[in-house]
Amino acid sequence: MLDTTDRRILRQLLADPSAANAALAERAGVTPASLWRRLERMREAGVLRGIQARIDWRAMGWEVEVSLRFTLDKTDPRAFDQFLAALREVPEVIEIQSFLGSVDWRASVIARDMAHWQQVYRDRILTLPHIAELDALMLVATIKDSGELAL
Repeated sequence: MLDTTDRRILRQLLADPSAANAALAERAGVTPASLWRRLERMREAGVLRGIQARIDWRAMGWEVEVSLRFTLDKTDPRAFDQFLAALREVPEVIEIQSFLGSVDWRASVIARDMAHWQQVYRDRILTLPHIAELDALMLVATIKDSGELAL
């Protein structure tokens, strides 16, 4: 589906998503018109879903990030829907993922500091419905966050 030129364009786009199309085309070795056509084709094919801003939460004063893994009590057939609806209401939750396997859901939660994290955990997380097991992993450092693959 993708040829080497498409992969080169995607590598350049991942390296600098805010680059102007002319600069991106030059670095990818194509004309601006060719770049535009190829990007449009990749959007239409669903390969390229969009370009988004990435926020550095720590730079904005949110010093704590925790990854929560939930396993639900599945005896209630509404457990998944009720849990998800309640989790979406927690403003500090910035990402929610569902899984197959021993873990049902994973959520990324941010907090301003440890006192704020304790409040969020006690008042919002532990009160979520249908939790059978909960595992919290506090982020210490991000080693790689590039989204890049060997295209």
